[in-house]
Amino acid sequence: MKPIEIDVDVDVDDCPIGGNVQKIVRGKWTMVIIYYLSQGTFRFGELSRKIPQVTQANLTKELRMLESYGLIHREVYPVVPPKVEYSLTPLGVDFIPVIQALGDWAEIFRKK
Repeated sequence: MKPIEIDVDVDVDDCPIGGNVQKIVRGKWTMVIIYYLSQGTFRFGELSRKIPQVTQANLTKELRMLESYGLIHREVYPVVPPKVEYSLTPLGVDFIPVIQALGDWAEIFRKK
């Protein structure tokens, strides 16, 4: 395989996968959260049960980060007790093929 040539004089900020994209992808639970939200709308407790390994604090942090980048929508209903639902935005839906491609690559990598 031919090595990739990298121009060391290129500004890192010009890299299309740097910055915000890298912050999104490096979130430990980001891909899992988006995967589940691709299946529908969920409340916090439902997501927490689907991903039992994540603490409530970390799930909250990841959800807030995804919301701040516009990948998920947080709907708060004015009821008692409070009801909050999470769903993908159109931008989040656009991210699903990225996760699928990474999953396909991971399967190939796992077999090697």
